[in-house]
Amino acid sequence: QVQLVESGGGLVQTGGSLRLSCAASGRTFSSAAMGWFRQAPGKEREFVSAINWSGGYTRYADSVKGRFTISRDNAKNTVYLQMNSLIPDDTAVYYCAARSSGVITTSSLTYYYWGQGTQVTVSS
Repeated sequence: QVQLVESGGGLVQTGGSLRLSCAASGRTFSSAAMGWFRQAPGKEREFVSAINWSGGYTRYADSVKGRFTISRDNAKNTVYLQMNSLIPDDTAVYYCAARSSGVITTSSLTYYYWGQGTQVTVSS
């Protein structure tokens, strides 16, 4: 089993940056693909980014490509999301999620473990 705790959210102005962290507990972290999803008020949860078990493969939603970077440190059981050039449309609760497989997917239905979420608010 994997437990996930996100941190690093907050309020930032347009054009600013934030780095989200997701600390995982559990022996299976290093073999699990990890993902970031977000949910804005009144909207469905959407895929943001994912990284495979080794960190060698990553995927991004078109809306964040070139601005966000996902990475992981298996020695620290942590996955990161560096968010640059933030815009108001990035405002949402950001969730970290883990798969039981090491392979990336973009569907939230395939992620079994979820964190509580961290709020990111971008002001205009």
